[in-house]
Amino acid sequence: MKKIYLLAFSLSLGFSAAVAQTATPAPVPVPAPAANQKIVTEGPVLTFAESKHDFGTIQEGEIVKHTFKFRNTGNQPLLISEVRVTCGCTTPDWTKTPVAPGQNGFVTAQFNSTGKPGQNQKVVTVVSNSVTGNTHISFIADVAPKTSGTSATQVGPTTEPAATHAHHYPATEAAKPVKK
Repeated sequence: MKKIYLLAFSLSLGFSAAVAQTATPAPVPVPAPAANQKIVTEGPVLTFAESKHDFGTIQEGEIVKHTFKFRNTGNQPLLISEVRVTCGCTTPDWTKTPVAPGQNGFVTAQFNSTGKPGQNQKVVTVVSNSVTGNTHISFIADVAPKTSGTSATQVGPTTEPAATHAHHYPATEAAKPVKK
């Protein structure tokens, strides 16, 4: 019996040693910059004041426009080379000259809601030389569909032909005259 206890004790001691060797070390804390320390990024940095705009509810056929303002928070000139839209219903415009560090620029998105009833969310991709890469801005609009001048409920006579017994017979029988 002593041999069984000795064997069990040896196995548990060996297991404990194996588990202790596979433990992960505690992560080394990275010091945060002091509150008064300024973080400087080398190169141009595109920073938008807002990245999303909500037009709310608009009527189908309305054309709405929003200007997204940005600042170059980097230390080199910023140049927007292209602005991509996800739909032909959106027309972009943007600052096409280099934006100096600390200066402001814009990206405008104009949305034509014709044929776009319902909830619309459009993404605009700003391609620039910013160290942060491409930047995405977006807008949403709830487009109320146009109402037509006709009512869904019909009042008055239908345009369907009057019922005849001809529709009860095959076409060949309907063409034959009825004998009395």
